[in-house]
Amino acid sequence: MAVAGAAGQEKQLAPTLLSFFIYNPKLGPKEGEEEKKILFYHPNEVEKNEKIRNVGLCEAIVQFTRTFSPTKPAKSLHTQKNRQFFHEPEENFWMVMVVRNPIIEKHKDGKPVYEYQEEELLDKVYSSVLQQCYSMYKLFNGTFVKAMEDGGVKGLKERLEKFFHRYLQTLHLQSCDLLDVFCGISFFPLDKMTYLKIQSFINRMEESLNIVKYTAFLYNDQLIWSGLEQDDMRILYKYLTTSLFPRHMEPELAGRDSPIRAEMPGNLQHYGRFLTGPLNLNDPEAKCRFPKIFVNTDDTYEELHLIVYKAMSAAVCFMIDASIPPTLEFCRKLDSIVGPQLTVLASDICEQYNINKRISGAEKEPQFKFIYFNHMNLAEKSTIHMRKTPSVSLASVHPDLMKILGDINSDFSRVDEDEEIIVKAMSDYWVVGKKSDQRELYVILNQKNANLIEVNEEVKKLCATQFNNIFFLD
Repeated sequence: MAVAGAAGQEKQLAPTLLSFFIYNPKLGPKEGEEEKKILFYHPNEVEKNEKIRNVGLCEAIVQFTRTFSPTKPAKSLHTQKNRQFFHEPEENFWMVMVVRNPIIEKHKDGKPVYEYQEEELLDKVYSSVLQQCYSMYKLFNGTFVKAMEDGGVKGLKERLEKFFHRYLQTLHLQSCDLLDVFCGISFFPLDKMTYLKIQSFINRMEESLNIVKYTAFLYNDQLIWSGLEQDDMRILYKYLTTSLFPRHMEPELAGRDSPIRAEMPGNLQHYGRFLTGPLNLNDPEAKCRFPKIFVNTDDTYEELHLIVYKAMSAAVCFMIDASIPPTLEFCRKLDSIVGPQLTVLASDICEQYNINKRISGAEKEPQFKFIYFNHMNLAEKSTIHMRKTPSVSLASVHPDLMKILGDINSDFSRVDEDEEIIVKAMSDYWVVGKKSDQRELYVILNQKNANLIEVNEEVKKLCATQFNNIFFLD
C-alpha cells in the first residue's frame, strides 16, 4: 500500500528554458576580452564570469566536434540534466539554447528525489525551435550583419535585447512537437470561383494602392494567397497566427467588435479595421506606425511596412516599401477602398465554405487522427491539434504518441526514398508514418484488436477520403 502511496506522489516537471545566448567568437579573440563576444544572454542576472564560462564551453564543444566533421558542426549536446542546442545562422554568429530535461519528482523517506528524463526531448523539435527564434528575429530586424553595419556592436546588442526579452517569454517548450519541425502553413480549401474573386480583389487593390509591393490573404487563420517568397511567408504566417491574430481575438469574442460604420453607398456594411496601424481613423492625431519587416534578406534585402487589415474572418496583409512612410490620408484611402470589398468577400467565402461543408456531409469523429505535411508548398494539416495559441498547443493525444511521431520523422529525414513505418504503441494505439516523394503523413489509430492488415486498410481508406488527389505509393 505504501508503494502505491509513494507512486501517487510522483510529479512530472516539464522541460524549461535554462539559458539562451548569442555570441560571436571573433569579437573578443584575446584573453581578458571574452565578455566582448557575448551579444545577448538570458537570464541577464547570471554573473559575468559564469556567462563567459558557458560561452567558452560552447565554443570549445563546437571547435572539438569540427575536427570530426568540418562541414557539419555540433547541433546538440546531451547531458544528464539538460540539453544544449547550437545554431550558426550567420557566419561566426552562434545561438545557443539550453533546455532542462523533464524531471520526475518522487518522495523517498519524505525527501524529494529528482529523476531526469534524458531521452524525452527530441533534438529535431528543439533545433527547429531555435532556428525559428532566428527567423522571427530576422523578420522584424533583418540580419545580424546588417545591424552591425548600421549601428555597430552596440546597435546589434540593443536590437537583440529588445526582441528576445519579449520573444523568449512566448517559447512554451512543454508543448513543442512535430509541428515545430515542419513550421508549415495551413491552407484554406476553396472552390475555383471564390479563388478567382480573391485573385481579382488582390489585383484591384494592388492597382489602386500602387505602393503595395506584396499581398497575403488569410481566412480563419488559414492562408489563401501570398505574393511573398515561401520562407518569408512561412515565418510571417507563424507570427500572424500565433501572436497578432490571437491578441485581437479577445475583444471580438467578448462581442465588443468594432461598430458597423455608417451605411456605405450601395448599402454595403463595412466591418474593416486595422490590426496594425491607426486605431481610430477619425482622430487627426492618429499615429500611422506600422511594424517593419525584412524579406528576401539573402539577395535583395527588402525593408517593408506590414499593414494588416481585417474584416470579419478575412485578413489581408499589404506590404509596402519602408522608405515610403504611410500617411493618415493613405490609411483612410485604404480603409474606404478595402473595407467594403473585403467585407463582401469575407461573407462570400463563408457562404461558399458552408455550402461545401453541407455537400460533404457531417464529418463523423473518425477512428484516426493524422498530421500531413508537404515539403513543396509547406501545406500542413493536423487533426491532432485543436488550436495553437501563443501560450498553448493543445494536442489531443498523449505526449508519448507525439514522441513516436517525432521519432518516425527523424527516421524519414535520414533516407531519401519513400518509406512506411508502422508502430504498435504500448497503449494499444497503432502509429503509421508514410513518406512519399515530398509528402509525409502520420496517422494514429485507436483500434485495440486490429492487426497489421486491418491497420493498412484503414490508412488506405483515410488516404482515399482525405487525400484523394494525392498519390501515395503503395
